[in-house]
Amino acid sequence: MTNPYEILGVRRDATDEQVKAAYRRRAKATHPDSGGEPDAFGRVQKAYELLLDPVRRKVFDDTGYDVELADPVDLQALMVIEKLVNQLTLDEREPGTFDPLARMRSDLSEEMRKARFSKRELERHASRIEHHLERLEKRPATDILGSMLRARIKAIATAISETDAKIKASERACEMLYDYSYEVDVQEIEEGLAVEDQSAPTLRSKREERPLWVVPTAAQEG
Repeated sequence: MTNPYEILGVRRDATDEQVKAAYRRRAKATHPDSGGEPDAFGRVQKAYELLLDPVRRKVFDDTGYDVELADPVDLQALMVIEKLVNQLTLDEREPGTFDPLARMRSDLSEEMRKARFSKRELERHASRIEHHLERLEKRPATDILGSMLRARIKAIATAISETDAKIKASERACEMLYDYSYEVDVQEIEEGLAVEDQSAPTLRSKREERPLWVVPTAAQEG
């Protein structure tokens, strides 16, 4: 995430007047007419617009992210986390009786496992079609079949790219949640484990084999 305060060289408690003064200095130094780089000048402008917008500035101060300046992967990760928060909102269990972070990490791990499996399947499909296309020898002038096969390969390549983006977003979401911890009522957990021991002991042992936030590798998924 690009930091607008660093771009303009001001403190986080800078007033609007201080932001404007810093913008004038940086804009003059980075403007293309003064020998500056267009990209640098564009960043200065975006940082200035963010810090003068009280709503955007508060969101950035609270979260460290802004729609205009954030990396696309970060924005996708934020959308992933928002979906998890929506699910948490609908969970009617009492706070403290379960660990929502464990649930979020588990859901992210499962999403990445499915996405990686889907990617491997798509790659296999594309490889088979490419081999079929290579074996087409005699073709008419209007190569309808070849055209369809090439179109299918292109569509699969797009799907693979989208799946890759989904995986990266989930991985980034995991990183964003990494430093969080949640306080769970110990008594509630002990009671829950006692019930679980009586009803489904085998399920408990399987869950404890690997922490919920550890994402299986491609080899383990296969």
